[in-house]
Amino acid sequence: MTKNESSLQARERLDRLVARPVVLSVQDLSKSFVNSQGTQVQALQSVSFNVHRREFLSIVGPSGCGKSTLIRIIAGLDHATDGRILVDGNPVAGPGSDRGMVFQGYTLFPWLTVLDNVKFGPLAKGTNNIEAEEDARQWIRLVGLERVMESYPHQLSGGMKQRVAIARALANQPRILLMDEPFGALDAQTRAEMQAHLMQIWRNVDITIVFITHDLDEAVYLSDRVLVLKANPGEVLETVDVLVDRPRLPEQIRTAQFGAVRDRLDVLVHPRKDVEVHDLPKPLPMLKLTSFDDEVE
Repeated sequence: MTKNESSLQARERLDRLVARPVVLSVQDLSKSFVNSQGTQVQALQSVSFNVHRREFLSIVGPSGCGKSTLIRIIAGLDHATDGRILVDGNPVAGPGSDRGMVFQGYTLFPWLTVLDNVKFGPLAKGTNNIEAEEDARQWIRLVGLERVMESYPHQLSGGMKQRVAIARALANQPRILLMDEPFGALDAQTRAEMQAHLMQIWRNVDITIVFITHDLDEAVYLSDRVLVLKANPGEVLETVDVLVDRPRLPEQIRTAQFGAVRDRLDVLVHPRKDVEVHDLPKPLPMLKLTSFDDEVE
């Protein structure tokens, strides 16, 4: 397949995606607060976007652009100053089972086993224990952790803990899975494995994902579209279509299509500027700590 044919197929797939029903609508959302110095801070300003059924949308932006604030407001864990959020056309007023949340920290109950952690949400909703356990076992199988079902969080690796957190969020059968830099604390190899696990879960579950990340390669690799926020205040700068074929494979990172999207995000998140002399790093003091000929450059 040629590059043009590949891009055309990706474009057609995205066009079909945005023709699906809107699951999440963020409308003219703003958030301000008073910081510890008594200064009014505008964290988000007039943020608007839609997310469609079974879409994978990532949100990126420079530090301080309000990514985590935005996803916490969508989850109902924080409140906007202005604007509104709709899930399937219904206003969001607080946390709800229609939205599942996965944080960077694992947020598991350390005194509960994997099975009991995943059962917790359905039991809290009033599901009887037999049905809750049956459903929990299904979600644990989906994330590939059947063999550690009776283990406690302290007995698991970081990647396993995050898979349990994903299963626990999905056990309530939400419409939207919200993920706030869920793989940020993992090493590179585990992070790649978790990305692959997440893609497999997303393909097999009727779920819409909103994913916060600071890693531009991760955003391109996972997403259908990437929403870019600018800082001070946090505003929508651009929504970038990811014209890369699915299913995504690690070797696609080296393709021209992947590179083009990644370069566009890099320009938006890290705008270039002319380097002045005062922008250059100051030279370090010249301290010689070796007494023999071992020059490295």
